[in-house]
Amino acid sequence: MSLRHFPLHLMETMKSWSSLHHYIVVFMFLTTVSKACEAPSSPECFRRNADESVYVCEWSMNTTESDVRFDLYFNKTKFRNIKETSSQINEELLIKYRPVYIWVEARAENSSCTSTRRSVVLGHTVKYETPRNISTSWLKNNLNLSWMAAEKHAALAEIWFRRHERPTETWQTLQRTTNTTSDTLTHHIIVLNLLKDSAYQVRIRHRSTQAPNPLWSDWSPVVTVPAELEQKPEVSMTTTLLNGTRKVTLTWKPILHAAAVGGVEYIVEDTQSSAGCPCEKNRHHISTTDNKHTTYVSFSAANISVIGRNAAGFSPPAIVQIPAKPAAGLKICDKMLLDEKLNKKTCLEWYKLQDGESVPGNVITLAGTKKKKDREQIKTKLEDYVGYLHFEHRCQDGKPQTVKICLFYKTEGVPLIKPQDFTAFGETQTSANFSWEAIPSVEQRGFLTHYSLCSVKISLQEEPKGVKSLLFTHL
Repeated sequence: MSLRHFPLHLMETMKSWSSLHHYIVVFMFLTTVSKACEAPSSPECFRRNADESVYVCEWSMNTTESDVRFDLYFNKTKFRNIKETSSQINEELLIKYRPVYIWVEARAENSSCTSTRRSVVLGHTVKYETPRNISTSWLKNNLNLSWMAAEKHAALAEIWFRRHERPTETWQTLQRTTNTTSDTLTHHIIVLNLLKDSAYQVRIRHRSTQAPNPLWSDWSPVVTVPAELEQKPEVSMTTTLLNGTRKVTLTWKPILHAAAVGGVEYIVEDTQSSAGCPCEKNRHHISTTDNKHTTYVSFSAANISVIGRNAAGFSPPAIVQIPAKPAAGLKICDKMLLDEKLNKKTCLEWYKLQDGESVPGNVITLAGTKKKKDREQIKTKLEDYVGYLHFEHRCQDGKPQTVKICLFYKTEGVPLIKPQDFTAFGETQTSANFSWEAIPSVEQRGFLTHYSLCSVKISLQEEPKGVKSLLFTHL
């Protein structure tokens, strides 16, 4: 039958089928495209160090599918239904020291695709963890970097660095073998000739120098290194006397330059609490980000230090000296607590006297204790024939309070020297004035209670007939 004799309605039907068939083919083609699979990257399989028995395999894949499964192949060995783009496999399941082909197959709902195959020797491949616990410090114009080592061996490190205030600046690159401390398992690198008054951005990666096939680790996050804290804080102090204690308020100028990048913390410490006197738990090693701090000290001498700290190190300490509060008319200690048990809220101090002044560098401290041996040890430290300024402190409402100040000798003796420069002046027929230098405290060897002045009547014609003695109280 020729086409011109074909029934018209049949021709229309065929045209409709032909047209429908055409659109069905196109629709099926588009469906196939929408389900196409982009092949994953070829997997990398490695250990984290040469002693590790677990291998990590990693790969990547761009997909919008929500339920993709991966099959990982080692020659004919297959690990099925992996949900992530990485997997950990124990070494006993693998061929470690002969070449094997590795690849990964991705399977979605209606499609699958396979990465390229790679031949590797698994036992030769090591990829370190990302550098961790990175610390920084300045040594003149050189930046010292350290981080946790993956192995005791030295590593090859790559350092990228640039000025913090120039984030669009091109990274400068340095590759160098690290110095490694085997005891602490730490890598060290020194970046030379930087500007220590500038802040820097640093990132690090490292790899093994021992493995036949080392892989670079992932890059560390960018670390911001502030400039060096070269100047000590400028500290001012105000003191207020309270009931047996002193309120001390310290203020200092905040740091505003490149050393403050990343923040500055200040460490405040006083010698009283560091010596173990009461209330030290609330005051010892205070850290603050403010530029003001209030503390309380007793009436004995104290030094307070303020140190700035940033991510690259410490500033020199600013030291504020607070002298002992003088007490008029000090008396001899009537009772010592060395033979008694001290409660935890009591602290005793002895300042060695030199020329009548206390010497802060020679302080003996006994914090609250019930142990007799501790008190006996203090007795051995106190010297015979040496004067001490004795303080007794207690903790009251969380503040150190001085409840007693007196003078103390462990053992007394006679003075070592006689009064010096004894002279008479203003003589009359019935009177005379006398003066002499006081015996230095270091020569007194005990409490000097009085002087004795003796007089002898002398006649040109007669021998001495008697001696008179006068007592002069020592003030």
